[in-house]
Amino acid sequence: MITLRQLRYLTALAHHRHFGRAAADCAVTQPALSMQVRELEREIGAELVERRASEIALTEIGLEIARRAEHILAATHDLVDFARHRGVLTGRLSLGIIPTLAPYVLPHVLPRLQATYPQLRLEVRETQTKTLLDELAAGELDTVMLAMPVDGADIETQPLFDDAFLLAVPAADPLPANRRVAVEDVDQRRLILLEEGHCLRDQALAFCTASSGDLPASLGATSLATVMQMVANDYGVTLLPEVAASVEVRDDRVKLLRFAGREPARTIGLAWRRTSPRRRDFVALGKIIVETLGVSAKKTAVAKYLGRERARGRTAQP
Repeated sequence: MITLRQLRYLTALAHHRHFGRAAADCAVTQPALSMQVRELEREIGAELVERRASEIALTEIGLEIARRAEHILAATHDLVDFARHRGVLTGRLSLGIIPTLAPYVLPHVLPRLQATYPQLRLEVRETQTKTLLDELAAGELDTVMLAMPVDGADIETQPLFDDAFLLAVPAADPLPANRRVAVEDVDQRRLILLEEGHCLRDQALAFCTASSGDLPASLGATSLATVMQMVANDYGVTLLPEVAASVEVRDDRVKLLRFAGREPARTIGLAWRRTSPRRRDFVALGKIIVETLGVSAKKTAVAKYLGRERARGRTAQP
């Protein structure tokens, strides 16, 4: 009989493509994992893994079995959640969040969440969008907070707020401080972006290079903090999410400018599996996030910054 343990080991093997790493991920010995995978092959009657000297590859059947196993494991996780959870936001809940939100949202949300729902045991996972969605589909995460839209018939989403983009430039940049800027004012050749894999990079490219053939600067970084230091040192300019402004702009060598017309923005929301029985939890979590940040709290922090800069004559009127 096929067991959930065997399916879990196979999905780990599909992810790591290495028996040792898969075994470590599952907290078992390599021989134990290998034995269970072989037993699964015997039960199914097909070879699932091509075993090589240094690494492994899944057969075509193995890949399909691993894909289906992820859905089975996620459904099992949801079944257990349904049986265990009686109250809203009680027990364990695993939240995934992208790096361009985590440092700016969590310090505000977590204290209020803990005070409002003391029986909740929140586990946080910060990584890039693709990994979060893979882990959500596999049942390793309950919900994720990220930039929308999110594709997938098996995913349900709840928009939370719009996060406008500001143009961050060196303080000495000639762009005027007494008016809003247009997309044409952005020198794409000096545009500094996060490295490949960050959704913020794709959003910035979509907005800034739509009407230009220029490519952004070849410089890339893994965090907004690094990007902002590069701007401060006159390596270029960048688009900064408004939610990050009060944390990342504390340097007099940087000024922020707003865009004219309809400001570019990303929509922030929560996503979860449609099969999850914890929809009430996710709606309640979204409410806490909106009320805590509220878009008002975020805008107040940025308004204070912009007010200080206007007094110095360095920032456009909001």
